[in-house]
Amino acid sequence: MLKRLDRIRFRGRRDDFLDLAESPNTSDTECSEEVVIKPRTSVRETEEVREAEVEPQGDVQAGPGSFSAALDDRTDLNEVKGHLEIALLEKHYLQEELRKLKEESNVDSLKQELEKERCRRIELEQKINDALRSRLEDSPSQTPKAPSAPSAAGSDKQKETLVDTLLKWLYDRFGVYIEDFRFQPEEMTVETEEPLSAKRLTENMRRLKRGFRPVTNFMRNLSALSSWYSIYTSAIAFIVYMYVAWNGWVIPMFLFLAILRLSLNYLIAKGWRIQWSIVPEVSEPMEPPKEDLTVSEKFQLVLDVAQKAQNLFGRMANILEKIKNLFMWVQPELTQKLYVGLWLAFISSCLLPYKLLGFIIGVYAGIKFFIIDFIFKSCPKLRQRYDTPFIIWTNLPTDLQLKERSNTMLGRRVIAAGGRGSLTAAAPVGVSRDEDGGRYYSTKRGAFHEVFNLPESERPLTVCETGWRCCLINRDRKTPTDYIRNGVLYVTENYLCFESSSSRSGSSKRNKVIKLLEITDIQKYKVLSVLPGSGMGISIATPSTQKPMVFGAMMHRDEAFEAIYTQYMKIVTMATAINPET
Repeated sequence: MLKRLDRIRFRGRRDDFLDLAESPNTSDTECSEEVVIKPRTSVRETEEVREAEVEPQGDVQAGPGSFSAALDDRTDLNEVKGHLEIALLEKHYLQEELRKLKEESNVDSLKQELEKERCRRIELEQKINDALRSRLEDSPSQTPKAPSAPSAAGSDKQKETLVDTLLKWLYDRFGVYIEDFRFQPEEMTVETEEPLSAKRLTENMRRLKRGFRPVTNFMRNLSALSSWYSIYTSAIAFIVYMYVAWNGWVIPMFLFLAILRLSLNYLIAKGWRIQWSIVPEVSEPMEPPKEDLTVSEKFQLVLDVAQKAQNLFGRMANILEKIKNLFMWVQPELTQKLYVGLWLAFISSCLLPYKLLGFIIGVYAGIKFFIIDFIFKSCPKLRQRYDTPFIIWTNLPTDLQLKERSNTMLGRRVIAAGGRGSLTAAAPVGVSRDEDGGRYYSTKRGAFHEVFNLPESERPLTVCETGWRCCLINRDRKTPTDYIRNGVLYVTENYLCFESSSSRSGSSKRNKVIKLLEITDIQKYKVLSVLPGSGMGISIATPSTQKPMVFGAMMHRDEAFEAIYTQYMKIVTMATAINPET
C-alpha cells in the first residue's frame, strides 16, 4: 500500500501551490492540457484513496505496531486529499477562464453570422436571376394568349408584339450607347494641398524647367535658323520653303515635318541616339540630391527658388498684361495699327481666292522669317524704326508701368498747381527742379539739394529716384544712437547721400554725404554671418573713417551696389582722364 501511495504522492507541500487569486493567467493551450490530464489522475487517486481507507481497517486488528503505520497513512491520505481539492479548484477556475475568453472573442458567433449573410446573398442572387428569366419568358409568350379574339384585335396585338420586339432589339443593340448620354451631376473633387516643403518646391521648379526645355530648344533653333547661324542649313531651309510655298504645299510640309518629328521621337524612345540641332545644346550639370541640409541651407534654397519663381511669374504676367492692354485700347496708337491690319486681312480674305491668298501669305512669311528678320537683328536702328510688330510689342505698357505713369502724372499736376501763381516762381518747397526736362526731385524732408547742402545740379540717378531703404552702421561711433541710423540712400552723379529718418525737417546734421571720388573701397558686405545668403549690406571705406561704413538691411542690395559701383567707376575714369597724374 505504501508503494501505491508513493506513486501518487506529490513531492511538494500544500504551501508550494499558488492560491487561486495568485495563480497567473494561462493561455488556452495550457488550460486545455491541464483539463485533459488532471481528471485522469484525480480518478486514480480517488480509487487508491478508497483502497487506502479500506485497508487500514484490517491492519488495525494486526497489532499496535501496525496502528502507528496506519496513522502515518492517514496523514498521507489527508495530504493527498488536500492536493486533489486544490487541483479540482484549479481545473474549475481554468474552465471558467476559458469560457470567458470564448465569450469575449465570440469567434463562433461571427462565423455563423458570416455564413448566414452568404446564404442570404446566394438566395437573393437566385431570386434576381429567376425574376429576370421569368420576364424574358413572359414577354414572347404574351402574344399567343388570345386565339378567340377577333381578327382585328389579333392583328393589333401582333403589331404591338412586333413593336415590342423591335424596341427590345434596338435597346439591346444601342442601349449601351444611349446610356452614355445620360446626364449626371458633375462630381466636385477637391484636391488636397500639400504642405510647403523646400525639397518639393525645388523639385517642382526643376520639373517645370525640364518641361519647358523642348519648347525653348525649338525656339532657339528657329532663332538660329532666321539669324543664319549655320549658313548652309539656313540656305537649304530657305530654298526648300520657297519652293514649297510657290507650289502651295505649305500645310502639307508642316504636317510632314510633324510626322517626321514623331517618328524620330519614337526611335529615340526605342533607344536610338538621334540628336540634331542647329545650335549645339548645352548640357546642364545634374545637381546631386541634397538630403542632409542645415537650416540655413534650406532657407537659402527656398530663397533661390522663390526668386526664380518670382522672375518667371513676372515675365508671364508682363506678356499677359501686354496682350490685354493691346486689345483694350490702353495705347490707342498701337491698337489702331492692329485694327487696320485686321480690316485689311478681312477684306483680302473676302475678295481674293484662297489659293492666291495662301500663296501670298506663305511667300511673305518666308521672306520675313529668313531675310527681313535677319536684317533687323543685324541693324537694331532699322528695327526700332521700321519693324512694326517689334515697335508695338516694346511700347505696350504693363499694368505696373501704367500705375507708375499715373502716379508721376498726378505728381506733375500737383507741382503745376503749386507753381501756377507766377511764371518765374521758384520750385515749391521740398522739390528741386531738373533744368533739362522740367522734372522735380524731392525727399521727405524737403528739396533734395537743400537737405544735403548740394548744388541744384546734383539729383538722384534714375535708378534710385525714390532711394533705397537701409540702415547706416557707423562703427567708429560708440553710442547706440550714432552707431545705427535708419534712413534712405541716394546716389547722384558725384555724391552718395544718406538721409536719416530721425533728422528733423530743417536739420541735416545726422545726414551723411560721401563724395564718390573719396571712396577708397566698396564691397558687398554680410552684417550677420549666422544668417544664410550673401548678405544685405554694402561696405564703403573712406580716408575719414577708421572702419568702413556699412549700409545694411537693404532689400535691393545687388541693384544698389551695381548702380553705386558703376557711377563710382565712371567718375574715377573721368577724373583720371582729366588729371592723368592723379
